[in-house]
Amino acid sequence: MLAARLNLATLEFAVERVPIPEPGPDEVLVEVAAAGVCLSDLHLIDGTLRVWNNDRPKLTLGHEVSGTVAVLGSDVPPSVTVGRRVILQAGQSCGRCELCVRGRPCLTGLTRGVNYDGGWARYTLARHDTLVPIPDHLPFDEAAIIPDAVSTPYAAINSTAGVRPAQSAGVWGVGGLGAHAVQVLRTIGAAPIVAVDPLPSARDRALVFGADLALDPAAPDFVQRVRTATDGRGLDHAFDFAGAPAVRDQAAEVLGLGGALVLVGLVGGPLTLTDGIGFSVRGQRLLGHYGSAPEDVEALVNLTAYHRLDFAESISGHVPLADAAEAVRMLANRVGDPIRLVLVP
Repeated sequence: MLAARLNLATLEFAVERVPIPEPGPDEVLVEVAAAGVCLSDLHLIDGTLRVWNNDRPKLTLGHEVSGTVAVLGSDVPPSVTVGRRVILQAGQSCGRCELCVRGRPCLTGLTRGVNYDGGWARYTLARHDTLVPIPDHLPFDEAAIIPDAVSTPYAAINSTAGVRPAQSAGVWGVGGLGAHAVQVLRTIGAAPIVAVDPLPSARDRALVFGADLALDPAAPDFVQRVRTATDGRGLDHAFDFAGAPAVRDQAAEVLGLGGALVLVGLVGGPLTLTDGIGFSVRGQRLLGHYGSAPEDVEALVNLTAYHRLDFAESISGHVPLADAAEAVRMLANRVGDPIRLVLVP
């Protein structure tokens, strides 16, 4: 079968032919229907992110995966059947650490397409308890992006920030994660929603996804417009999906009393805030966020099943698996300013 593989020593990335894997006792073989192309994949390829807990020479990438169950392992429970339409959780927990017990993302667990082979392939393996059934009406391409592109901002908004209806929220960076943050904020009733992005196309997209106001961060009246939109109070929540120091300072400037700045975009190096005294005096909070929990993915599938969320506008294009390198190039160069490109075998 074809698989898009990364050489972990040389960072050479290529589509190769490899044997179809065989499921272990508690695993299933999934025939992949769609797999999202994420910035995390790009950063693995360019070396910005390094693989941990993995000493194999090559790795099949891809942590956003949907498909159908093709072969069952010997110990898979009868509730899992061949032909079931599923998405795969982006990772599997260790089941024993404090985070797992609390139902939070497990940092000692394993991530698909990082610690073990992912879904940029014709077939992939999955532990049976990482399967999430999807309704028949949900297209595979839209389903595939739920386990990260949608579930990460969903968890940041609901679990880390605890946004409530009628609270104001700002979203910096309206890309693959930020666009869905706007959509989720709209669904839960945040108001107003202020989207911030230097690209006009991204600001237009934010308005389509449900933002009440879309601003250029370089606008000279930026602070005043946010203050006006929030009746002078400032934002209750600010979400940094860009991972840039300038974003943190700008977001902190327009946060209201007791407001929370949530860091979702990953960035190396120290975290700094120019006005540290003001941040403390105003009782503001700095919150880190990473990934999502299994129940977040399940909740999102439920919301799509009841047509509360629709990700049709999130799919920017389909690329054949054989051309995975081209999809990576398109994302790296932001060709067409994509939300999510999807690989199809």
